[in-house]
Amino acid sequence: MAVTKDMIPIIVKTGASARVAEDMPASFKVGDKVRAKNINPTTHTRLPRYVRGKVGTILMDHGVFVTPDTVAHGLGEHPQHLYNVVFHGDELWGGNASGKDTVSIDLWDDYLEKVGS
Repeated sequence: MAVTKDMIPIIVKTGASARVAEDMPASFKVGDKVRAKNINPTTHTRLPRYVRGKVGTILMDHGVFVTPDTVAHGLGEHPQHLYNVVFHGDELWGGNASGKDTVSIDLWDDYLEKVGS
């Protein structure tokens, strides 16, 4: 569904969450090491290029949300868990990065794969 000009005031006032009331198992849990998949779609994605192929840790499971990639292309909601993943600076930018720097990003199940056992 496309957002229309008339919808903007309601969205701003109420927030317009993409959370869905689906009871589905999570693929990951807090503390899991995950790798952001190294994908290069020619279409819409919310997976930043600078984390692709990089390892991070699940900090939080936000619950189940619609997937923006599929919604953007009219392919339906494709509900899945959304996680907050922290990446350390040296993982993203190499050994010259400060050991204190981290980046936290919200990423969907489809963007992640488990690291190790």
